Formats: sequence, C-alpha cells, structure tokens
Amino acid sequence: MGIRSLLPGRLGFGTAPLGNMFRAIPDEEARATLEAAWDHGVRYFDTAPFYGSGLAEERLGQVLSAKPRDSYVLSTKVGRVVLDEHESTTPDFGEKGGLFEHGNPNKLLHEWTADATERSIEQSLKRLGTDRLDIVWVHDIAQDFHGDQWIQKFEEARTGAFRVLSRLREEGVIKAWGLGVNKTEPVELTLALDEPRPDGFLLAGRYTLLDHEHALTRLLPMAQEQGVDMVVGGPYSSGVLAGGTHFEYQEAPPAVIERVGRLKALTEKHGIGIKSAALQFSLAHPATAAVIPGATRPGRIAEDAAALAEQTPAAFWSDLRAEGLVSPAAPLPGNA
Repeated sequence: MGIRSLLPGRLGFGTAPLGNMFRAIPDEEARATLEAAWDHGVRYFDTAPFYGSGLAEERLGQVLSAKPRDSYVLSTKVGRVVLDEHESTTPDFGEKGGLFEHGNPNKLLHEWTADATERSIEQSLKRLGTDRLDIVWVHDIAQDFHGDQWIQKFEEARTGAFRVLSRLREEGVIKAWGLGVNKTEPVELTLALDEPRPDGFLLAGRYTLLDHEHALTRLLPMAQEQGVDMVVGGPYSSGVLAGGTHFEYQEAPPAVIERVGRLKALTEKHGIGIKSAALQFSLAHPATAAVIPGATRPGRIAEDAAALAEQTPAAFWSDLRAEGLVSPAAPLPGNA
C-alpha cells in the first residue's frame, strides 16, 4: 500500500522536538502542543525511539491513547532499542552532537538486525500505548550518524530490518514501511535493489527551500518512476526557516543566515510568511505526500496550519526563481 493513500492529510506532526531536542520541555507543554495539533485537524503523527530515548513516544502515547485508534495514522522507527541501563556521559551521535542530551537518560542500542527490529517495535507499542503501527521507517542508516561505516549499517538493515518489515507488511501487521533518513543516498540504494520494495521514505532536511538540489537530481526521479512517495521531515531546516537559529541541528553558518535573509525579504515584499513559502515549496513536488514540521509550543501548530492555507501569489514564486533562490528544476506551486 502506498504511503500517500494512508495519510489523512498533507500536514502531519513530527515529534522529535518532544524528545527534548535542544531544551528540556515540560510535560504539560508537550501535551498541550500535541492536543493543539489534534484540535487543528492533524491526524498523522511520526515519532521514534531515538527521540529522547523513548521520551517522545511516551508523550505521544499519553495523548493518542485517549483518541480512537482508527482516527489517526501513526509511524515510528526502528534502529534503536532503548535499554534499562542509563548513560553516564553525553552520547555521541556523530554530526548530531548532543541532540537529545535533555531526554531520558537511558542508553540506546544502535542496531538494525532482525532481532533488534522486532524488539524495537515491541517496545514502541508499549510506550505508545497502542496495539498496532501503521508505518515503520528504518531510521538513520546514513553518513550523518555512521560516516564511512554507513554502508555496513545499510547492509545490516537490508538483511535484518528490511526483511522483517516486509514480512510484517505481508502479514498485515503494519501497512507500509520505508526509510527515515537525513541523506538521499540510502534511499537511492534501496530503490536500486530488486527486493525488498519500500512503500515510501521520510526524508528530513533534504527537500526544503534551503537544500533540495541533491534530491532533485537522482532520488526524486527514481522515486517517481517507481511510484514511491516522500514524506518531508524538517521542512524548516531545523528551525532556521521559522525564526530559529539552527540549521542541520546546529547553529546556522553565516552563508545560511544570509540566504534566509534574502528569502525573508522576498516573502515580506509579497506580504506572505516564510513558513508558508517553506511548506508550500516542499509540498509542490509531485512525490511529496505530506510535510511533518515539529513544534514544542501550542501556538506553532496554528502557524503551520495557517501557513499551509495561505494564498501565495504567483509573482512570489516567479521572483523566487528569478533570484536564483530555488533550483531551476524544482517544481513550484502554480507551475511558476
């Protein structure tokens, strides 16, 4: 079953920030944010054991367990098993640094074998307080976490997680599976395989106003040819496109700040919000099934919903193209 046919709308919610990414978020604030997403009609929620060593799943489960299970779509990820043992030092997450240093103190087992995949799913179901998952993504088998060793991790997942998830899909235990990554290469490699066949992929940060050239050249043509849909994670490029200071989960460099300034000047000229431009750009590609921005404050949800609905003049997209702020090959709303 294709990802697009499963999703109830084009705006979902990504729960990485609720794992205490960057800062410690009070439980009541996390709950209020999730309830705000529900009240604004969001019915697709994505999470992962990695987000705060299970914290985001726990918080999401506390809210969704009170909702009718058939009324929403839920995805989580495999690749990390949460252990009972606690970390004594801040874990090293490669390029992602101390991303979840404020999350739960539990150690994580980073493993994509068949056994670890089944353990991960079993744990996630308990934390989420549900009896089933709709979509499962194979998480972070890419260069940003593993450097030159990423191919080894990919092979571990190919012979482990991929096969388990394919079997669970065939048995009707899950409806779909794919990759959830921050780099294009693992998805390209998966799409080049004869088997197994993913239903879609969650690509974070690689199809945004600030970074989309690479995805356009190889990955997205392959995905379209095979009818595999994309969910866009991190449409605000870790926050810098939404008033924050982070890009790629770290402080944005001067070149990115300068580019964001040019984008903001253009949105101000046309009287629209930069969030509108960011979400509508990511959704304009035919392969995109949904965007899943994250948030830690209830008011941000209303902003996202309004940004998606805002009428953006065609002249904005034409100017965006003319000023070289998007790739000439990038599809734009209204075919600008």
